Amino acid sequence: MRVLVAIPVFNEERYLPRVLSEVRRYASDVLVVDDGSTDTTPDLLRGLRPTAVIRHGKNLGYGQSLIDAFAFAAGRRYDWIITMDCDDQHEPSRIPEFVAEAERGEADIVSGSRYLSAFGDNDAPPVDRRRINATITWMLNETLGLSLTDGFCGFKAHRVAAMKRLSLDVAGYAFPLQFWVQAAAKCLTVRELPVRLIYQDPSRHFGGMLDNPEARLQHYLDVFNRELARVNWRGRCGATQACGSRAR
Repeated sequence: MRVLVAIPVFNEERYLPRVLSEVRRYASDVLVVDDGSTDTTPDLLRGLRPTAVIRHGKNLGYGQSLIDAFAFAAGRRYDWIITMDCDDQHEPSRIPEFVAEAERGEADIVSGSRYLSAFGDNDAPPVDRRRINATITWMLNETLGLSLTDGFCGFKAHRVAAMKRLSLDVAGYAFPLQFWVQAAAKCLTVRELPVRLIYQDPSRHFGGMLDNPEARLQHYLDVFNRELARVNWRGRCGATQACGSRAR
């Protein structure tokens, strides 16, 4: 089974060397998608030399970075792609757990959840982020028939063949709303895996109007409703299971 770890980055000079070094302990193939960084990230990448780098000439958005990573994995015939953030919110040491769950062959998506299990050293999320996550996760479950506990965690393993069935084009932070609608419409099987809740820098922001929690929530709802109409949603499927209680 060929596995690629993909890391979207935007101005991550503070974290990139440490995160990439740690990821390499658990993965041999690492793709970094530099989404138009204006700090020293491009220079660092030239020295750190991951397996591959996709460089956006300007900031296109988190969703576009994932879309490009999926296309890269498909074009190079990887079986699975694991996505994770570069701001120390995701622990590279958990990569083998995602690989093990992928190898079971029971899922198309193995989705990290910060709320599936309680870790004693979890951080407290910013109140507005937790509220929006809870609202959106509830909506995804009620509408799509899923059983998610965390609709926004970016630490995931994706079966590449399944991702090729999706038509993803939401470039920004609302990408997960489109992703889950299409995953449900295509009857993809999802399993959740518990991960730690880590917020190294609660002051990090989304940018523009999305820094306003109410505007951000409304934007997510707009994308969600648009995607439901796009796929002509009629309440099909809905296959999500938690695997947090399994021995590893």
